[in-house]
Amino acid sequence: MTDGPPFDARRAIVVVVIAAVLVMSAGVSAFRLAGDVPRGVRVLGADLGGLSRTEAEQALHDHVDAQAAAPVHIRLDGHRVRLDPAAVGIRLDVDATVGRAIRTGVRDVVPVVRLDRGRLEAELRARVPADRITMRLPGITFHGLTPVPAYPGTGLDLDVGEAAAAVKLAWPIGATAEVPLVRRTPRTTRTRVDALIAQLARPAVRAPVTVTIGSAGFSLTPRAIAAGLVFGSDSAGRLTPAIDGDRLHAAAAGEFARVENAPEPGRLVLRDDRPRVLPGLAGMVVDLRQLGADLLAVLAEPAPRTVTASLTRVAATPNDLARLGIRERVATFRLPVGGDANAEAVAAAVDGAIVRPGETFSLNARTGPRSSSQFATALFNAAYYAGLQDVEHTPHTSWSGRYPAVIEAAISYPDRDLKFRNTTPYGVWIAATVTGGWMRVSLWSTRVYDSVRTEYGPRRACGTSSRLPGFTQDAWRVIRKDGWEIERQKFTWRYDPVPRRVCGAMP
Repeated sequence: MTDGPPFDARRAIVVVVIAAVLVMSAGVSAFRLAGDVPRGVRVLGADLGGLSRTEAEQALHDHVDAQAAAPVHIRLDGHRVRLDPAAVGIRLDVDATVGRAIRTGVRDVVPVVRLDRGRLEAELRARVPADRITMRLPGITFHGLTPVPAYPGTGLDLDVGEAAAAVKLAWPIGATAEVPLVRRTPRTTRTRVDALIAQLARPAVRAPVTVTIGSAGFSLTPRAIAAGLVFGSDSAGRLTPAIDGDRLHAAAAGEFARVENAPEPGRLVLRDDRPRVLPGLAGMVVDLRQLGADLLAVLAEPAPRTVTASLTRVAATPNDLARLGIRERVATFRLPVGGDANAEAVAAAVDGAIVRPGETFSLNARTGPRSSSQFATALFNAAYYAGLQDVEHTPHTSWSGRYPAVIEAAISYPDRDLKFRNTTPYGVWIAATVTGGWMRVSLWSTRVYDSVRTEYGPRRACGTSSRLPGFTQDAWRVIRKDGWEIERQKFTWRYDPVPRRVCGAMP
């Protein structure tokens, strides 16, 4: 028989042990139930122990909110850099930090800091001299239809992951993050670049690709494919092929136009001699994202190659024409076309232009290169009598009598321009036509002034000629509003005499 305490004694020992465990558990529970955050826990020096979650979040906010606007200090490649926290999207996540404190219960909890790695990388790379980055990223471009490799190379570069980790640790405590440049090797090797050329880049441009959309379709030429096929490298040097839909579309715009209806913006038209805003029209265009993925999948295959595309609805281009206050004709001016061969082309280029409040209109910028045109005088007078601000104009050197003296303009691309600024709170719509031997310019807006008129001073002789004498003259633009004269602007110009031409035998 084994020696030992009697049965009752053993039971008593068990009871004592259980009681002790219960006492200890009660103590631990009491310790925990004193608050959501275990006692003794701190974050950035703030004691959160024993607080409820809500109390802990408020206490941490009170402790660190001032730091939220503090700049990010970095020693980048040995040089001090200071960044705006908003520029890199850095912030302390109070909710996640308190959750970590409750979950781990360690004495000093490392705060949870969020930032935008992409923006941080952009800010840092912008501050590193180009010659300090010696790591060569891989790439493939096209010279015509020939793929040209750019091979990778080991060198100094920024390690974005390490930089982000250093900044997250340093910023909350107001310290400076050490971000050195490190030697790095691109992930894509020279062998891989050669393989991409042999297996994808060259086959891609050997033949066209047929794109079908229902019963319609079009062809993407090798040159269009070369424009759209791009090989992009990320900061780690991973080279990845992709289709740039915008570049592909631009390179084959005529082909895409066969199946697309581009969206149209709202526009102004005249109805019953009043401006009316017509709503824009939605369009149907090729889904470039889907086409890009399907096209990339067949480029390595031999001809013939075909992909199926689909059209997607695109909403009408939004505009604010209805809010520009274009309601009535505020000025109009006309001149005989005479021998102006460019008048019709210039009028067509200007017709429909809208000058928004505060904008400056440039005739040369609107029409592009062209020879001189008397149309400038018609447009200048319309802007003049609408009360718009004269920014730039130059009258002719000699006066022919075909246009008003002083209040006229000569243009020649690119030296002489006609510019005026819309200083009214309303949009200005330019309507220009050439019909029946007349050029006519009307400006539509909302009337701001009671009247705009011209007062001429006397002509002062400055030379004679048997044909037309030269002269100098002043002209004042007088603007009235609410019954008062609010502006009197002086224009002065000197005209040279028109030379007399004599034909006949030499004396």
